[in-house]
Amino acid sequence: MTTRRSPDTRRSQGSRTSRGSRGLNTPSPAGTALRYLLLVLVLLLVIGPFLWQLSTSLKGPGEDVYTRTPAFLPEDLTFSNYAKVADTIPVWTYALNSLTVAAVCIAGNVIGCTLAGYALARLRFRGARLVLGLFLATLVLPGEVTIVSQYVLVRSLGLADSLAGVALPGALAMLNVLLMRTAFAAVPVELDQSALVDGATVWQRLWHVGLPNVRGMLSVIAIFTFIGAWDDFLWPLIVLNDPQKYTLTVGLQYLNGTFSANPRLIAAGTMIAFLPIVVVFAACQRFFFKGVEEGAVKG
Repeated sequence: MTTRRSPDTRRSQGSRTSRGSRGLNTPSPAGTALRYLLLVLVLLLVIGPFLWQLSTSLKGPGEDVYTRTPAFLPEDLTFSNYAKVADTIPVWTYALNSLTVAAVCIAGNVIGCTLAGYALARLRFRGARLVLGLFLATLVLPGEVTIVSQYVLVRSLGLADSLAGVALPGALAMLNVLLMRTAFAAVPVELDQSALVDGATVWQRLWHVGLPNVRGMLSVIAIFTFIGAWDDFLWPLIVLNDPQKYTLTVGLQYLNGTFSANPRLIAAGTMIAFLPIVVVFAACQRFFFKGVEEGAVKG
């Protein structure tokens, strides 16, 4: 005996089948268009100012950058703005100073945060929870609250007006310690126990078991530490007095006073400070995204 279905029933089932074939996680065409529209909007907001600065730095002296209908592409393409910035301030000396500070900060965070994070995650000692709580408590304090005490400490150590005094507060970040603790805690305990049964010491377990599993997180910490140390402006401005010891961000402030009427040179100086970050990120982006992915999966 066969059962006939009405046309309305067949249309209803067809409609449900069509919606079901798209799946619950598949957006509708309108939803896809909205997603792309939001992505383009975010891209313009994030990349737009950078591209405009780059375009301004390449414009010749005859072009008006304040015209009512601004032109994005330079009509008189020139690199003389970069050469003029290098002739006005010792930009390469400032870049070397910034690189020195960033290298000290990276070494301090990679080594110090690795040791502290492994100790908090794998070692058992009295007061471990108290130490972890103190680390967490420091995260709620903004940097401006402790900047006076930092300067008094640096000056009492005789490191005022020196690159060591600039790098010292950034050589060990509490947030990085907690990130390394989380990364080490995500490593299976059975690996440590197996190495312990084989007679491995704490250093051997750290080197052969722990570190190979947290290299991604280490690369993330290294990249963010470099960006933070390279871009820092307030702390080097407070510590340094000798112009020859200025970092690049502090030294570029002269451009605002010397070339305040020429935005092309200010834009060229901004690009000089920005390009090293692009180079470092491009060289380490493979490790960076691997570290982020590992943190997301293990977390």
